[in-house]
Amino acid sequence: MASIYQLKPAFQNLLRPLTRALAAAHVTANHVTQAALGLSCLVGGVIARYPDRTSLLLLLPGTLFIRMALNAIDGMLAREHDMQTKLGAILNELGDVLSDSALYLPLALVPAFNHWLVVGLVILAVLVEMAGVVAIQIGAARNYAGPMGKSDRAFAFGLIALLLGLGLPEGRWITAALSIMLLLSLVTIYNRARLALRESRS
Repeated sequence: MASIYQLKPAFQNLLRPLTRALAAAHVTANHVTQAALGLSCLVGGVIARYPDRTSLLLLLPGTLFIRMALNAIDGMLAREHDMQTKLGAILNELGDVLSDSALYLPLALVPAFNHWLVVGLVILAVLVEMAGVVAIQIGAARNYAGPMGKSDRAFAFGLIALLLGLGLPEGRWITAALSIMLLLSLVTIYNRARLALRESRS
């Protein structure tokens, strides 16, 4: 199914000059991965500290965009500048899950959000990424199928946060949006498992 992840090649092309500059400055892929995690923890901590300040939700869209850029850069540094390591592979996968949790879990404290739906989405986000990684264990490639992968989650949460931060009144639309994200996350887990099994058999 379609996913924002399919735009990644074009996004990487835009970031390639910056990636070359970072490589020339001896910045490693692991440094970038750690920076993305640190940024996520910092912004998530600010939202958790002041959950009643709706204006702080405006931090989320920009942070998610920067994080996506850093995630693309660390991958390009690893692949295109001979920085691939086993430690880097572990940091990359764990860093994504931890960054998601650090950014999204604090939203459970924000009055506009249903805390159970937020927690449920974070748990499913972990399972979505696990479904992608576990494909490798059965002989298939790392799976990024949608419709609610990492990039899609970031877009959806970022849009909700942007609308609230700009003053759109909270209401049932947030619960509806989170519920749809929850359903699409379940579909994504199914799609990734199904495609991994199909690939492993072929």
